[in-house]
Amino acid sequence: MGHHETVLKQEAVSALNVRPNGRYVDATFGRGGHARAILDTLGLEGSLLVLDRDPEAIAAAQGLMAQDPRVKAMKTPFGALENVLSEARLLGKVDGILFDLGVSSPQLDKPERGFSFMRDGPLDMRMDKGAKPSAAEWLAEAPEEQIADVIYQFGEERYSRRIARTIVKVRTEMAITRTSQLADIVKQAHPAWEKHKHPATRTFQAIRMHINNELPELDSALEVALKSLATGGRLVVISFHSLEDRMVKKFMARCAKGDIFPRGVPVTAEQLKPSLKLIGRPVRPTADEVQVNSRARSALMRTAEKLEVGSAVAL
Repeated sequence: MGHHETVLKQEAVSALNVRPNGRYVDATFGRGGHARAILDTLGLEGSLLVLDRDPEAIAAAQGLMAQDPRVKAMKTPFGALENVLSEARLLGKVDGILFDLGVSSPQLDKPERGFSFMRDGPLDMRMDKGAKPSAAEWLAEAPEEQIADVIYQFGEERYSRRIARTIVKVRTEMAITRTSQLADIVKQAHPAWEKHKHPATRTFQAIRMHINNELPELDSALEVALKSLATGGRLVVISFHSLEDRMVKKFMARCAKGDIFPRGVPVTAEQLKPSLKLIGRPVRPTADEVQVNSRARSALMRTAEKLEVGSAVAL
């Protein structure tokens, strides 16, 4: 069973600019690598709210909460962030919020979770098993065109139509219920294999993102994160996928630019009302970290700081 290595651990904590008495949110607890690093920097007056929708992750978070009075753990997808923060009366008061997107190693390493094409298991892929359809249930019912669209949009897979056609053909003959079955179907349908990349990589990633509603959740969570931050608070996002990173980059750029005015209208920086300031350049893991943890290879971290709206800022 692979040990979970936290990606960009020290870099994320330093990007959050943790203050001893600050209030922080780890919106994707996973196995708590980032959370523990935040707690090491936090003082006795500080607090950390940790969220995750995965029951196994939340069980680990509750263990941490039992040991440390500064921690509060809640089982929820980060798409529901606004309810959680308004109940905790934290909207506009958070000093830093961290998102570490994608699946964690424990999820990939357990065949029974159905995330991995490398290990045979039930074709599930739900981060929360209480949620609606599993990957197998969705693939059994979804129209061919929808399957192709999902694989194309979320997997950026050029052979999406061919793969969807093969899935639909196979499912008329037998139920597709195992990860190994789906991996074989994709392999069969995929004419051009990329070097060092299993042909099912993009398809599995796309179906997982669709089943867990990952991009819409991220979209709404970024808006809420902005609302939840206090002036000077930091938003730190680690993404592993170009679509997620594009969404984060666009969101931060839009907020750093401020209001949209027609071209040629003379306005000052103050009148634009930017709400975020970009901090530093995007951070990638070092070659050493990638060597220790191959999952870190595609990681990219972006950081922005909440501005007092209406304050002039030199961008």
